[in-house]
Amino acid sequence: MEEISFHHKKIDTEKLLLFGFTASDAGYLYKTDLLNGQFELQLSVTGENKAVARLMEKAFGEEYTLHLIADAAGAFVGSVRKAYQAVIADFLSSCCEPDAFGSGQARLVIGYVKDVYGDDPEYLWEKFPQNAVFRRKDTKSWYGALLSLPRRKLGFDSDAPAEILDLRLPPERMAETVDGLRYFPGYHMNKKNWFTIVLDGSVDAEEIFSHIDESYRLAAKKAKK
Repeated sequence: MEEISFHHKKIDTEKLLLFGFTASDAGYLYKTDLLNGQFELQLSVTGENKAVARLMEKAFGEEYTLHLIADAAGAFVGSVRKAYQAVIADFLSSCCEPDAFGSGQARLVIGYVKDVYGDDPEYLWEKFPQNAVFRRKDTKSWYGALLSLPRRKLGFDSDAPAEILDLRLPPERMAETVDGLRYFPGYHMNKKNWFTIVLDGSVDAEEIFSHIDESYRLAAKKAKK
């Protein structure tokens, strides 16, 4: 038995049924045959982001585990491992959605943008799964970017991780807004048009929402990123 690892992903229960899972009081269960019916792979989802995979050898009615042993070699176990991993990868791709941001304020931002503008974060960079942007549907312009980075990159004396939000601001208001305490120059953006908020509670949620609204309006016209 193997516990499935969800790296920056979360299960979407609505997608489980579309994938072929069946629902029960215990959770969700998916079964599929591998290698011409020699094995049955059982995937059980038992809670929020909790899933286990069990591979049964049908001829003996016993669990097969050699594919989970890194040192186990040979053509047969290799073919079993390949087939098993393909189903797990398909499950993660088909039944999960990105879940890169853990701070309460980052989740509030994502929820606010979804509720007010109907936009979900776009994860554009495979190498940086903890970075995402918000984009207007009409102009396709970004109006926000959620990023994860060490606090030192913003000038703090710490390498602790931080989640930040980049937003647009009129250039003429940049100098009066950016103070190096609550608001910072736009990280990885054109600093004439963007500023950064650290999502650590230093700026309250309602104030952040107001800045998001303004950034959304500014993105109505094509502008430099």
